[in-house]
Amino acid sequence: MADLPDKGTAFMEWYLEVLERAALTDKRYGVKGMNVWTPYGFRARRNLDAVLVREIEATGSVPVEFPALIPQTEFQKEKEHIKGFDAQVYWVTKGGASDLDIPLVLRPTSETAMYPVFALWVRSHKDLPLNVYQIVNTFRYETKTTRPFLRVREIHFFEEHTCQSDEAAATARVASNLQAFRAMARALDLPFVPVRRPDWDKFPGAFYSIALDIPVGQSRTLQIGSIHNYRENFSKPYGILFETPDGQQRLVHQTTFGLSERLLGAVVAVHGDAKGVVFPTAVAPYQVVVVPIVSAQATTDPRPAARTLASELTRRGLRVFVDEGEERPGAKYYRWELRGAPLRLDIGAREAAQGSATAVDRLGTKRLLGPEGLPEAVVAMLGEFDTRLYERALAQFRAAFTKATTLEELKGSTTVRLVGWCTQETCGHAIETAIDGALLGTPEGEVPFELGPTGPCLGCGRTEGVVWAIAAQPL
Repeated sequence: MADLPDKGTAFMEWYLEVLERAALTDKRYGVKGMNVWTPYGFRARRNLDAVLVREIEATGSVPVEFPALIPQTEFQKEKEHIKGFDAQVYWVTKGGASDLDIPLVLRPTSETAMYPVFALWVRSHKDLPLNVYQIVNTFRYETKTTRPFLRVREIHFFEEHTCQSDEAAATARVASNLQAFRAMARALDLPFVPVRRPDWDKFPGAFYSIALDIPVGQSRTLQIGSIHNYRENFSKPYGILFETPDGQQRLVHQTTFGLSERLLGAVVAVHGDAKGVVFPTAVAPYQVVVVPIVSAQATTDPRPAARTLASELTRRGLRVFVDEGEERPGAKYYRWELRGAPLRLDIGAREAAQGSATAVDRLGTKRLLGPEGLPEAVVAMLGEFDTRLYERALAQFRAAFTKATTLEELKGSTTVRLVGWCTQETCGHAIETAIDGALLGTPEGEVPFELGPTGPCLGCGRTEGVVWAIAAQPL
């Protein structure tokens, strides 16, 4: 099979080719931007969801599921929200052959579906905080070029919606979400930078938005999630009120936290290489692939030993596949490198006789394991693989950022740029024009690189009130 396109110089061509060859998705469905989840891709998605559920439930959030159709009357209550989505929504206007009395929106996100019900659920301060999440499909009429996982019209979407008693509690929830995402991203071996978006680029209806960004190629970034503080911008039109201990009626403060299948695209984009996908163990469809190497000349059949080892590893909670196909070992090695399996265990006649296995991880480390403590050695090697995968990703992440001190330096950028910004919108737009992209905003809290002191604002040259900001070309 032909080599993959070069990731460094032809990122999108590489990305699309990797997805197709690794059979993570099938984009041949009859509706543009609505792709089929293949068995292998679905397994990866299911494992990703498990990471999100584990970390968000650790913060006290509980699952719900709301309907996909939203009455137009509810959707239009929050004017700023609908203004942000009115060009992207799908409308349902007929039920069978009959026109509907009230048109329905196929949810682009769930504020307008959930909040009329929140007004019924929240009555007293005893009902707060309300922290709920759901994992559902959302639908947006994406008019730009669609890309599997990155830009689609049917989106596999995680969304948390909360109601808090006041601004301090909402701020604390935003911080909790950010910490939860750090745990999620670490499980995926993904370094990221949280960025407070400028006012002209925040989510419709939000008081402020924090985006979760990663670099993906020359000067390009990908937003892989977002956290929003709404204050009372939604609770007011939807009447979400609670009674305080002293009998007053107050509006709740609200937050949201959203992630999508872009996270899976980010895993492919960040970790993949010239051989294909590289999966962290947390999301890999199969963490271990066992390859019995059958030889007509050998007196020992390695397949029973391979099956026994796979059973032992499965009992220890690992996801294991025994590849007993008829292809030559080299073809199997190529396939599982392409599909990103973290660890391959080769068992020939010699290993079967010894009770050992030759282990090769996806980053190329090779080691003979066993016969003593073979299952434990496999678990340890997977842990070492994740550590090295994160270290490699972190080095690539840091190398993707460079500082710029003049607008002229931004032209033709091949890296994501850290720039001085006075926070004025006019200067922000000047920076965007120079880089032919976006001023993503200001780093929020802990970031995985050293910022140091700022220089002057690139837009106006002032030195007072200048903060670091990130400028790039969003994917």
